[in-house]
Amino acid sequence: MRLFPFVCAGVLVQTAAAQTAKPPQPSDADSALREGVLAQQRGDIKEAIADFRKALALKPDLSEAHANLGAALAVVGQLDEAIEEDSLALDGNPRNEAVRRNLAQAYYQKGDLDHARVQLEALHSAHPTDLRTVILLAFTYNKLKREADAAALLAPLEATHEDDFEFQYVYAYALIASGKQVEGIPMMEKLAKAKNSAEAWLVAGSARFFQKEMDQARADLEAAVKLNPKLPGLQTMLGQARYGALDKAGAASAFEAALQQDPMDFVANRDLGAIKLAQGDTSNARPLLELALQMFPSDPLTRMEIAKLEDQSGQFAKAAAVLEGLIRTDPKWPDPHWVLAQVYSEMNRPEDAKRERAIAHSLNPKVLK
Repeated sequence: MRLFPFVCAGVLVQTAAAQTAKPPQPSDADSALREGVLAQQRGDIKEAIADFRKALALKPDLSEAHANLGAALAVVGQLDEAIEEDSLALDGNPRNEAVRRNLAQAYYQKGDLDHARVQLEALHSAHPTDLRTVILLAFTYNKLKREADAAALLAPLEATHEDDFEFQYVYAYALIASGKQVEGIPMMEKLAKAKNSAEAWLVAGSARFFQKEMDQARADLEAAVKLNPKLPGLQTMLGQARYGALDKAGAASAFEAALQQDPMDFVANRDLGAIKLAQGDTSNARPLLELALQMFPSDPLTRMEIAKLEDQSGQFAKAAAVLEGLIRTDPKWPDPHWVLAQVYSEMNRPEDAKRERAIAHSLNPKVLK
């Protein structure tokens, strides 16, 4: 199931300026540190970084300077350097939880989820009810495909945080992705409605789609489109839901919108190509399907549509070769047998056509004509 990766923003990021509250020592290093803190507080991050580096050049073991430099570097996106400075600060003061939070956040933003998890679990062990830590740890578990752990982590706190959107979002996401859709989808829809969140509507609609609840999926996804039609992946999912609800024209419109945003959207190329092919529009179907095949040559649905395209274009031998390959890969899939029967008939191979038709019927008596 494709679920929208909601971005956890501002959960833990903090500066370490408060760590310098003690009276400064009369030295050039401490003076540079003080100047850096003042620059950091007024938002002059470039100047702060220069001051903290000056302090460390004079006094390399000054852990406060490492801590504040790490926080400043994270602000400007220099995450590797921020991680290095936070780690040095922790070496000097392992009990500094503010720095450990910053280190965890830097790892998370970098995408180094295993290291983020280690730091967050240490913080959570020390302060089990700290909401900032709990939420980011839950997001980390979700990204690590440990959604059941995320749900278990959040469940004891759910009753006391019913009005916290970020908490409820990550909890609903975890429930949905861990197989508890009956609980998670209504929770996500409630959030989406209350907060006018396109992201939440997309998650809910995607979950409805994979539950094969097409009408509900379509309604959720159209609600998302009204709020943010350019949300990545939304138009593609809406196209799939509309197609599942038998609205082919609406599906085509959504897939076209998806391709305007991203011409290399594999699903939109494949499914829009399939719709155009079903309409007999082979000239416009071909470039879409061929691009999809180029992106994922082994995708069976794309190969099936390519076979149909070659059949409609009179390239019967090419169509047969593709279908025979699909059957070798998955002999129990009835559709390739049925289409191949038609191709064999067009190739004047009646016995082969009869055989494939019989196989298709044995696999699925209701196979489409």
